[in-house]
Amino acid sequence: MANKELQVVKGVDLKRYMGRWYEIASFPSRFQPKNGENTRATYTLRDDGTVNVLNETWNDGKRGYIEGSAYKADPNSDEAKLKVKFYVPPFLPIIPVVGDYWVLFLDEDYQYALIGEPTRKYLWILCRQTHLDDEIYNQLVEKANEEGYDMSKLHKTPQSDTPPEGEEGPKDTKGIWWIKSLLGK
Repeated sequence: MANKELQVVKGVDLKRYMGRWYEIASFPSRFQPKNGENTRATYTLRDDGTVNVLNETWNDGKRGYIEGSAYKADPNSDEAKLKVKFYVPPFLPIIPVVGDYWVLFLDEDYQYALIGEPTRKYLWILCRQTHLDDEIYNQLVEKANEEGYDMSKLHKTPQSDTPPEGEEGPKDTKGIWWIKSLLGK
């Protein structure tokens, strides 16, 4: 199964895709804080057509975050295959790290999405709300399973009903784990 090409959504309207998405479940990276919660991503379209990416997670009340940009891997293709580039802060010179972001499923109303990448090491279930209906969740799990993902690795992300607001809480510089999880190291 794993050598079959992943089925990717075509014709995604990036404008509609922008905004905040909550991580409902993912394949955790070993660098990801074990008790990270309220993990979310906020996407903003820039004038040049690229996307500003802000990933945030809370760990023991501290906010960890990392920013980057996303852009279409092939501008001429209608497939939803994006590259996500982050700049790693602690190193000088600043090193760009690039990962794949493939939209494997997206509902018509742009309310929930299944995101993967070609190695099948990483998977994300995202939703506009902090909770996703069980039936829909199970459909997305089944879809990923059909695409050759090992669903035993899937871990639900704790989301509170009242997600923390942006700048509250002490800063946490552990944002580096986002990078390492993308690199798969």
